[in-house]
Amino acid sequence: MEMVLRFQGVKKSDEDPDPWQTTIHPGTVRRVLTYFRPHIRTVALFVVVATMEALTVAASPLLLKELVDNGIVKNDRGVVISMACLTAGLAVLGAVLSLVSAYISGRIGQGVTYDLRVQALDHVRRLPLAFFTRTQTGVLVGRLHTELIMAQQQFTGLLMAATSAVMVVVVLAELFYLSWLVAVITLALIPIFIVPWVRVGRQIQRRTRRQMDQNTGLGGRLQERFNVQGAMLSKLFGRPDEEMAEFADRAQKIRKVGVNLSVWGRMAFVMMTLMASLATALVYGIGGGLVLTGAFQLGTLVAIATLLGRLFGPITQLSGMQEIAQTVVVSFSRVFELLDLKPLIQERPDAVALAKNVAPDIEFENVSFRYPTADEVSLASLEHLRSDRERGEVTPDVLREVSFHVRAGTLTALVGPSGAGKSTITHLVSRLYDPNSGAVRVGGHDLRDLTFDSLRDTVGVVSQDAYLFHDTIRENLLYARPTATEDELIEACKGAQIWGLIASLPSGLDTVSGDRGYRMSGGEKQRLAIARLLLKAPSVVVLDEATAHLDSESEAAVQRALKIALRSRTSLVIAHRLSTIREANQILVIDDGRVAEHGTHEELLAEGGLYAELYHTQFVKPGADGAEPAELGAGPGPDNAQVVREGER
Repeated sequence: MEMVLRFQGVKKSDEDPDPWQTTIHPGTVRRVLTYFRPHIRTVALFVVVATMEALTVAASPLLLKELVDNGIVKNDRGVVISMACLTAGLAVLGAVLSLVSAYISGRIGQGVTYDLRVQALDHVRRLPLAFFTRTQTGVLVGRLHTELIMAQQQFTGLLMAATSAVMVVVVLAELFYLSWLVAVITLALIPIFIVPWVRVGRQIQRRTRRQMDQNTGLGGRLQERFNVQGAMLSKLFGRPDEEMAEFADRAQKIRKVGVNLSVWGRMAFVMMTLMASLATALVYGIGGGLVLTGAFQLGTLVAIATLLGRLFGPITQLSGMQEIAQTVVVSFSRVFELLDLKPLIQERPDAVALAKNVAPDIEFENVSFRYPTADEVSLASLEHLRSDRERGEVTPDVLREVSFHVRAGTLTALVGPSGAGKSTITHLVSRLYDPNSGAVRVGGHDLRDLTFDSLRDTVGVVSQDAYLFHDTIRENLLYARPTATEDELIEACKGAQIWGLIASLPSGLDTVSGDRGYRMSGGEKQRLAIARLLLKAPSVVVLDEATAHLDSESEAAVQRALKIALRSRTSLVIAHRLSTIREANQILVIDDGRVAEHGTHEELLAEGGLYAELYHTQFVKPGADGAEPAELGAGPGPDNAQVVREGER
């Protein structure tokens, strides 16, 4: 039967789906158990050690019985000393076995979650770019990290519950051996306490889930607000009082759940202590009477009381086993949701490698493309704000039967209105997406027939928003080619017109670029991105508005760097600069997802079509002296201001 567990979350409206609803599909438990197979020998060793630990614990009361009955009562000092030494030895052995058991259970729990985490991370990195454009990063990180940590912790609880099961069986068997009457009375008392204990356990689990969900939601919001771009937007456009009120409200909910958890946790402890105390009192009352009547000896009573103290702890652990197992299964099932999300772009088993160090041609043949829908690439529980109307929607075509050919070693410029499909074409060349129909070929090979590694080696991309890791300049450059030497790094930086700046910094290449490179100006980040491209040395260069939104000085430096980057390479450039367009071997005018015109600058002007209209609109100013501005196909954008350098320059 299908079991549905609802994670408590805040809905945007009554009609919105609950993003925390998790369905446990049939076979999930069996799927979880498959992750134990590589660790089956360790599990078997754990069972052996747990059994030995249980036997050690159960043997101590028998030694106490012998010590009392044949030592203290009979005034035999030798028996007292020998039994006391044996009891101490068993205690030491039990402690050692307990530590070994904890180590083995930790190995199993950590091993299982390690396997799942690595598999999930490897799977997520192969998901299409559209997945990451829709997913809230903080929630995804919580799914891959925080929830798996919780699952690992619960694994330890499950394994300890297995130890408890062995302990309960051994202790009950010993109780029946010592006194079947006391054992029966003990068994009759257990349900009286277990029923409310289970209810308390459910309350704890429910509030634990709620706390985890609220922590994840707050973590996602904080990650959005406290990265560099979010912090800048918040400072420029934010409403600090309202945002702080929202943060305070979320923190208040977490605090409220935490207080409730504290109370319920203390109640569980009190119930366990009360159960043990009442049962011990009852046993001493009944057992004491049996000792007085001569039914059994005093040592037997001491042994029974000791066994009871070691029985109720494992029983309480077993009573929460269902909730613990449920939490583990839910945590796993939420990761399984990600694993079941099939990558839209996959490498074929018979994929071939593209020839290295040879500038290939690029060909689009009747290519049509639409961006995938939310249902195809993402999960509602990772988006939070996905609306009902997005379910089952069909996205429109962005490209419609696009065909063109870029000869090897030549430069092709893409121009056209915003939203016409220029960036989509560059995404297809680097195979961030696959076309819905038609073919994209590089060097005569359909991209779908090439290995990922050879395609990454062949195609290099510089976008308008260069991304740098929060690391040193050196490590950011080495990301393109880890084996590069110091001289090669310097040569690439010189080619990108950025070495003069780097050499002037106190730490040089070891200067930390900051989160997303925000310690560098826009032009500096672009030139570092070009240096990274030169270090990679691809045969195909794709420039997606690489000089957009730069000031004149930065643009001139980047343009000089680009001339070096494009030399002897097949280049596809989204162009907004007249100099780039005039140097292009061909210009493709993209409009409404189609190639509306193609030719050289002079040819397209002579045709008097869309290109000529764009040219006269954006290049020829009324009343100008014939001087031409520097942009085509894009409106003016703000300069990317340089931020605090903290004394580096």
